[in-house]
Formats: sequence, structure tokens, C-alpha cells
Amino acid sequence: MKLRELREKRAALVAQMRAINDAPESDKGGDLSETQSKKFDILKGELELVEKQEDRQKLIDEADRRAGGEVIAGDKDHNFDREIRTRYSLVRAMAGAAGLDVDDAFEREASGEIKRRNAGGAFQGLAVPMQVFEKRVVTTTAPAGGPGTNIIATDFLGEHFIDILRSQLVTQQRGATVLSGLVGNVDIPLLKTSAVSGWVAENTALTASDQAFDKISLAPKHVGALTEFSRNMLMQSTPDIEQLIRSDFAAVLARALDAAALVGGGTNEPTGLIAAGIDTSVSMATPSWSNILDLINIVEEADAQGNGFVMRPLVAKKLRETPKVASTDSVMVMEAPDSLAGYPVSRSTLVPIDTVPTPDETSIIFGQWSDLFIGYFSAFDLLVNPYESTAYSKGNVSVRGMLTADIAVRHIESFAAATDFPAA
Repeated sequence: MKLRELREKRAALVAQMRAINDAPESDKGGDLSETQSKKFDILKGELELVEKQEDRQKLIDEADRRAGGEVIAGDKDHNFDREIRTRYSLVRAMAGAAGLDVDDAFEREASGEIKRRNAGGAFQGLAVPMQVFEKRVVTTTAPAGGPGTNIIATDFLGEHFIDILRSQLVTQQRGATVLSGLVGNVDIPLLKTSAVSGWVAENTALTASDQAFDKISLAPKHVGALTEFSRNMLMQSTPDIEQLIRSDFAAVLARALDAAALVGGGTNEPTGLIAAGIDTSVSMATPSWSNILDLINIVEEADAQGNGFVMRPLVAKKLRETPKVASTDSVMVMEAPDSLAGYPVSRSTLVPIDTVPTPDETSIIFGQWSDLFIGYFSAFDLLVNPYESTAYSKGNVSVRGMLTADIAVRHIESFAAATDFPAA
């Protein structure tokens, strides 16, 4: 029997014993009647038995956790990933941190191991592994021999998991390079200028040329979200509630990282593509097929191979109603919602609308998206506060999530954008 079930059984027995003790039926000084005494003694015996079973189960669970800790603390990351993906519950971790009666020993141990691995990180709450932001396959199938429809969560390992956070990142959809587990500031060297070759006549010396090197840097920057969950929700263990909370945090983080990667450059933000100084010489004040080809040409002339566009939905709408040739309306610049000039398109409202100066303008970006780096410096820092005044008064729990990451562009020549696309 699981520890939680034993605790529930013990609580039920104690409640029955308290009910008997609080309502004596005997006339003799308010003592228990003979029937009550016998029933109380039976419940007492059952309680002692349950407490012994609970002690044994605690011992077994602790032994299992120590064995699991050896796997977690080992050098084989795939074992750590497997344990996290099959056993970790974000809801249980938050419930335990809020002081609710749940068995969150594994989640606390996992948090300790992640903190050990990220020795340079200053976690203020639970260290939550990024692996938890993964989409689990959920089926809605009525069980054989049983009425109704159940929600059945099926966990697949390894490559069968679909990462929610990354799948929601538009930049990741286009192929941005993700670097995980970074510690401290990171410099990535790159070749800026290569050696130059040349044809020479027989017995003629080659002209010497030197290679030039540069680097891109990633430094920890922080993004966070503050939200509330009800105590009842945190006590739920159903897969749909678990997935709902995971997806909520994943969506918030994805939007923050995408916005920084596309534009970023404000206070405390990473430097994104537009702010990094990519080529913005193409004007789309009057959108045209020729302008689209110009964007592609700029990237290819820099010896890069672009692999996709990112734009706002309103840009896609405008291009789908703009003819390639002004004298005809039979063929549009963008003929399908998900492709343009033979390249895939991702649409996102995180591509900003610039309202100063008027008229309102937005951007369309083309490039080799693998040259955009997204670096993660830590696990997800989750701080649960059940005593925050507003949440406490409603019986809710305040939860703050923080993520440390940075954005860098390996080659700004790999991207081109038109930043004056009409937004009206």
C-alpha cells in the first residue's frame, strides 16, 4: 500500500476515534459506553497496525529514494532524464513547497541534485528540471469493461517526448540553436575572416593571408512570471491538471524568450535579432514580390543559406492579398499560409508593431535560424509562497517562476529584415 493511502487510512481511523471520544454515551461521568469502548479499542488496534505499516513503508520508500538518488547523482544524464520524465510531478513539487500533505521527497531530491549540478546558480526556491516542460501523450479511451471515458496519460521516453517549451518557440520552430546547462558567462569563438586562396604562376610565391577570429558571448539574464494556484488544484494528481500547469509555465516562458530573440534590446533583456544590427535596408513600405526576393538575396549574397521567415499574422494576410504582378490578381506574393517563396513561414504576434513614428509599422525577418543561439543557464527556479497576503486571504498559493537565459546571434549577416511593413 502506498504511503499516501496509509496516511489517509490513519487519518480516517483517528477521525472515527475522535468522534467516539467526543460523544460519550454512558451515564457514568461522561465516560464511554461499553459498546463505544470496545469499538474504540478495535480502532486503536487498527491504528497501531497502520502506523507500523506506515513506518515500514517509509523505510522502503526512503531506501528506494536513496537508490534513485544514486541514479540521479550519477554521471549518466539519460538516467536522470528518465527518472525525471517518469516520476517527477510539478504539481506535487508546488504542493509540497506550499506545506500541503503530499509525498514530495523525490521532487525535493531532484531539486537538490539540480542545484548541485548548477553550482553557480543562486536558486531561491525549488530547482525544477527543464525536462518537465514536455508534452505527454494523452489519450481519451474508455477502459474495457468500464463505463465512461477516462483520461489516460502515457509516458514515452527519450525521443518520443515533445518539448512544450521549444515547440512553442517560433524561433525554435525555424531552427534556432539551443544550448542547455550553461554555467557562468560563455564565450563562443567564431571564424570572422578565413584565409584567402589565389592562383599563381609556376615558381611564384603565394600571398600570405591571416585568419581573423571573433566571439559571441552569452551572459545570464533573468525572466520570470508570478501567478496563483488554488490549494485544491495543487492537491489534484490527475494528468490533465499536471499538464495544464506545465503548459501554462511553458507558454509564458516561450513568449518571453521569443520576444527577446526577435527584437530584445531593452533594459535587462538579451539582444535579439533586430537590435543586434542585422541588415534592414530593404523597404516594405509598399510590399512587393521583388522586396521578398531582395531579403533572400541579401542573406545568400553573404554566403548564408536562409531557411525561413518569421512575421506577424497581419503581414501574412497582407502578402496573401498582394499580387506578384500589379497588372494581375491571379497570383499572390504569398500563396499559402505557411510558406513564402518556397521557404517555411512562422507567424507570431511577438514580432512588434512600432507606433513611433506614425504610421504603425512591423517587421518581416528572413534568415538562417540556426545562427540564432538560445542559451539556458539554469533549471526553472520555482518559489512557492502560501502566505502572500492576497493569495492567502483567498486560500490560494502564490507561485513565482524564474528562468535564466540569454540570446546571441552568431552571424548577423545570416539575417535580413524589413522593419517598415505597414501594420494598418
